[in-house]
Amino acid sequence: MKKFTKWLLGIIILLVVIVFTTVIVVKNKEYSPSSSAISVAKTSQTVNGTIKFPGQKDKPRVIFYPGALVSPKSYSIWASRVAQAGFSVYIVQFPLDLAVLNVNAANKVHNQQPYVIGGHSLGGTMASRYAKNHQKNLRAVFFLASYPEKKGDLHEINVPVLSLTATNDGVLNQSHYKQAKKLLPNKTIYQVIQGGNHAGFGSYGRQKGDNKATITNRKQQILISNLLIKWLKQSVRE
Repeated sequence: MKKFTKWLLGIIILLVVIVFTTVIVVKNKEYSPSSSAISVAKTSQTVNGTIKFPGQKDKPRVIFYPGALVSPKSYSIWASRVAQAGFSVYIVQFPLDLAVLNVNAANKVHNQQPYVIGGHSLGGTMASRYAKNHQKNLRAVFFLASYPEKKGDLHEINVPVLSLTATNDGVLNQSHYKQAKKLLPNKTIYQVIQGGNHAGFGSYGRQKGDNKATITNRKQQILISNLLIKWLKQSVRE
């Protein structure tokens, strides 16, 4: 019995060490927000562990899933501009900054109210899964350098969909992106940011595997917010 207890205790300690080490490794790989994004984030609120940029209460709220290992505050610049246009933006924070670990995190934000959901990279893929399974009160879906997979098949969904990409994106798998178009509605709007790159959909510096942008991050943030605002105003019903 004593041997079994020691054996069990040894396994528990080993598991704790493995988990702790994994957390440390993942956190060291996290992409942190730029000083500009941190500055803008100071104007936000924290609601249920989610970063909120408040807009008008009578408009659908915009729920956003960050890309893998990207700090939520990295998206503060364009999110703040969208909120100023009237649409409250909620940037969800995930365990280890990985949306795949809590796909249903949007539940704590929309509370059965009209909502729009979108995400960057892996975050967009997980957002599409959520949208497919929570179509009540869903008003629209958008993707930033992202695409759905089978679990997030939206080709029959009856809401507006927007897909934004950038010409200098070195991270987005272009082959998978093209194949995934069959999982989106025929009326999906596709727009491309000339000179932008993958990391430019947030503001967190360079990303491994990405190409260099030929426009400034500030410029890309403005373009993203302008395109989102125009699309939301034209497509989203209250």
